[in-house]
Amino acid sequence: MDLTLGAFLEQVAIYPSLAVIVLLVIGVTVISGATDAPNAIATAVSTRCMTPGSALVVAAVFNLVGIVGMTYISTAVAHTMFSMVNFQGDTHTALLALEAAMIGSIVWGIICWFLGIPASKSHSLIAGITGGAIALNGVGGVVVSEWMKVVYGMAFSLIAGFVLGWVAVRLVEGLCSSLNRRRADKAFTITQNINAALLSFLHGAQDGQKFMSIGLLGIALASGTDSFEGTGFPLWLMVVCSLAISLGTFLGGKRIIKSVAMDMVSLEKHQGASATSGTIITLFVSSITGMPVSTSHASTAAIMGVGASANPRNVKWGIARHMVYAWLLTFPCCGLIGYVLAKLFMML
Repeated sequence: MDLTLGAFLEQVAIYPSLAVIVLLVIGVTVISGATDAPNAIATAVSTRCMTPGSALVVAAVFNLVGIVGMTYISTAVAHTMFSMVNFQGDTHTALLALEAAMIGSIVWGIICWFLGIPASKSHSLIAGITGGAIALNGVGGVVVSEWMKVVYGMAFSLIAGFVLGWVAVRLVEGLCSSLNRRRADKAFTITQNINAALLSFLHGAQDGQKFMSIGLLGIALASGTDSFEGTGFPLWLMVVCSLAISLGTFLGGKRIIKSVAMDMVSLEKHQGASATSGTIITLFVSSITGMPVSTSHASTAAIMGVGASANPRNVKWGIARHMVYAWLLTFPCCGLIGYVLAKLFMML
């Protein structure tokens, strides 16, 4: 399969819907950069380890590096995204179904934004393409063994994030109890700055692969194949998605920084370092094992774990309930929208 930019443009001339799919991928990536990427730097800013401006630069740069860098380390998440659905069939019809699925995920995102539902962009994307695949090939459009990794990822991100955040802060407080407070704060400031870069890298690695995999799926369908084996991401697609996620981070970062870390629980420097450490481990394990997870959910769970270690009453547990509600709503609702739109597009 020829993945060069020239070959892509030739495919677009034959299948214009492929251009729409890639444009939608870019749009969703920008939205992810605006709403999810800032989670990686939220605790560093709220604990005054970084200024909002410098934190946004770090997030933008390392999200870009993460998209490109992780692709050369592991494409497990992309493989899961590529393999969990079956868009086999007439090429034109399959591309229309995939286009409808992408639009469905965006429509659900807008609905959630309007209603104040904290839905994950990753989960919306997965639900949308699942609905489109079912519309195209019925229940055979879902590869259950691969799709279950999404379920495992949802549970793992919440449980691991919370537990690792709780354990990390307990260890830090036990090991550093005799240290001078001023020196300890300096050490945790450095730690948080490093963690912010690592988290931004892993966010780019997770979300970047999810979104690029949809673009690659469209290109594969236009090329007459649905196999991921032996296929890597073309450099031009990595560059485009990297710039898109960085642009989104600059556009929407400050608002998310405030809502995630400042409004949910008040953190000290050592607590912020503990929360980000827990999130890093959660995202790294998920990326290597191919579990598509929400960066914002993992980060939020770790922050709640840190807050609960001191006093469970310090945590606004309603946020956890909202995440569960979002899970329960996103998959059936977004999947249904993707399904209906795909059926409609295929009828036109």
